[in-house]
Amino acid sequence: MSSIFNLSALVRTNVLRLKPYSSARDEFKDFEQEMVFLDANENPFENGVNRYPDPQQRALKKALAEQKDVLTENILLGNGSDEVLDLIFRAFCEPKTDNIITLPPTYGMYGVLSEINAVENREVLLLENFQPEVSEVIKKIDTQSKILFICSPNNPTANAFDADKIEKMIVRFPGLVVIDEAYIDFSEKESWLARLNDFPNLIVTQTLSKAYGMAGIRLGICYASAEIIAVLNKIKPPYNVNKLTQIKAMERVLDVAGVQQEVKRILQERNILLEALKKIEFVKKIYPTDANFVLIRVDDSAKRYTQLLEKGIVTRIRSSQPLCQNTLRITIGTSAENKKLITALNQMN
Repeated sequence: MSSIFNLSALVRTNVLRLKPYSSARDEFKDFEQEMVFLDANENPFENGVNRYPDPQQRALKKALAEQKDVLTENILLGNGSDEVLDLIFRAFCEPKTDNIITLPPTYGMYGVLSEINAVENREVLLLENFQPEVSEVIKKIDTQSKILFICSPNNPTANAFDADKIEKMIVRFPGLVVIDEAYIDFSEKESWLARLNDFPNLIVTQTLSKAYGMAGIRLGICYASAEIIAVLNKIKPPYNVNKLTQIKAMERVLDVAGVQQEVKRILQERNILLEALKKIEFVKKIYPTDANFVLIRVDDSAKRYTQLLEKGIVTRIRSSQPLCQNTLRITIGTSAENKKLITALNQMN
């Protein structure tokens, strides 16, 4: 456990003294029962969505808490993980004063959010094997370092970071350590949720966009101590997760067998694609993957991207990212999509 962590010292002064907005549904919480609701200036004619949603998404949090073996007080839900990440910036980072540390190549929104919030982004490049260099991360820390972002499994590299390296960074970092686990369901590595109670500075973010197949509803999940969640709840918009999202998310979260079956099929297709890629001459390197995508190095990424595009297949060039020259990132599709991709790759000269 980090002995140098002090949550109160991390929270922005204006957030500490902020009195959060209290919505009608915050003041009267039992709005599912039969009542005459004249408190929220809503249209009274029932159409399924004429009432404001539960601002704390209690039913959905209860279902997630039971599955993940945490308390509902340890959960914050957001309009996609990007909102969750932005809330963390706004609660803990003083503009033009504080800094964050990121480990590129990594998810691009960390850098974008640092710019939006006027917070310095101190980058520490991953090693050639796409693992973090812990000693270099520690060197970047100063008294204004508020957040360390760790994406594991990482995007765009697809690999999970070594657990011992992550633990060393959590223990040594005086601020918040955010582990972005958007792709954890595709990895054999254990989620850091299991260690949430061990580290008071740990935040774990997950999403329904990947394994749960619900990218269109925009539902991001933040797991942290009750104290951290309480700070984030002070500044979140009152109805940030709409009713339709809550309904669809609940259906999917409760469909445990369905989600597990889809993850299993994706992993099977991933293995098929990895074997096929080994036989493609212009594929120079296939990087280890713990995600539902694979990063490959090819002879000419722009050429190969265009050739695939001409065959009706959209991949993503990642060559602009550090250490990723001439790389393509390929998401694992259905069996039919996989076959089309493999056929196209074999036809390319």
